Amino acid sequence: MRDYVKEKPLIIEEGNGCTLRDTDGNEYLDGVSSLWTNVHGHRREGIDRAVKTQLGKIAHSTMLGLSNVPAIRCAKKLVEIAPQGLSKVFYSDNGSTAVEIALKMAFQYQQQAPAGDRAKTRFISLTNAYHGDTIGAVSVGGIDLFHATYKTLLFSSLKAESPYCYRCVFGKSYPDCGLACLGQMEELMKKHAHEAAALIIEPLVQGAAGIIVQPPGYLKRVRELCTRYNIIMIADEVAVGFGKTGTMFACEHEDVAPDIMAVAKGITGGYLPLAATLATEKIYEGFLGEYDEFKTFFHGHTYTGNPLACAAAVASLEIFEEERTLEGLQGKIKHLTERLESFRSLKHAGEVRQRGFMVGIELVVGKDTREPFAPAEKIGHRIILEARKRGLIIRPLGNVIVLMPPLSMTTSELDRLCDITFAAIRAVTEGL
Repeated sequence: MRDYVKEKPLIIEEGNGCTLRDTDGNEYLDGVSSLWTNVHGHRREGIDRAVKTQLGKIAHSTMLGLSNVPAIRCAKKLVEIAPQGLSKVFYSDNGSTAVEIALKMAFQYQQQAPAGDRAKTRFISLTNAYHGDTIGAVSVGGIDLFHATYKTLLFSSLKAESPYCYRCVFGKSYPDCGLACLGQMEELMKKHAHEAAALIIEPLVQGAAGIIVQPPGYLKRVRELCTRYNIIMIADEVAVGFGKTGTMFACEHEDVAPDIMAVAKGITGGYLPLAATLATEKIYEGFLGEYDEFKTFFHGHTYTGNPLACAAAVASLEIFEEERTLEGLQGKIKHLTERLESFRSLKHAGEVRQRGFMVGIELVVGKDTREPFAPAEKIGHRIILEARKRGLIIRPLGNVIVLMPPLSMTTSELDRLCDITFAAIRAVTEGL
């Protein structure tokens, strides 16, 4: 925070497409899609128009005992594109809350559903996991930097080792490892299946951990284990959803259908806060009962199903359909992959990780030792400031430089993104 006070804060005033403009008139490429949300670029005519049209009708109406037209339309679209079996939608307003809802749903289901088990009160999550900043979400998190301070406030969760292949805790190398991390997860499930209500996982990519990409087949095997040991599977698609891995939802890559799924971030195209927790019919039916049984899901938010946000979400999903965004994305993903090859030549680039438009470049003191830079070096922070001087907004995760551009970014803009990032990393690290 002292550094922030010393530096002149950058104040963004305008945006158009993939370009941001500050109050001094300087322009920057938006290299992280405004924190992983702005999938179609800024000031998209279709979304602008949808919000303005809805504003001419009503800005907000409670969903406690009521509903509204955009919320119904949005829920219908979400169910149509979601992994098979997710047929019910519960709205909220941010990713952390969508996860809190998922955890509470799974817990309450076990407590009261005919197929539930009251002994199942605990959650399994992964080391290096990040699921949000509220207390429940932090309890299933696994990044000490974000979570350790609150340890005494948290409920205890069971931790499975994440597939961080670059820094494998088992000292093995993929693919010869036989996915040892999955073996450890299965042992955990065998031992705790009687008390495990659900497992929560970020499918394919652990985002805030530094864009840790899971090896092929890992996610599908996790689904199989959850089914085998009768553990509810919660997919946290907040960061990876809405096209960022190359498919609408990351689960699609391995034909995985979770029991509960949390979505947010890109749902409105980065326009307004909105989130949703989707569940199967089986989960939903566990909450049905007579009035005096009090089986309902006692959770609600003032802005649940906000009409403006839902109108933006519908417009965003229509852009995906009308412009065939995901089809057009595949060539750009390939182009980005090719451009990232040159980063491997950088002296301090230990690993370059990519899944779709999600990229993490992990910087190390030496490639042989994989020794991380000390926090006092502020390597990531120095690099993003250098990139900013050159007209690019990106953010680091410690020693990992993250790139996550809008899906609408052109190949020429991707070239500029890569050129500036490469130059910024080299400028900061070449003298080390």
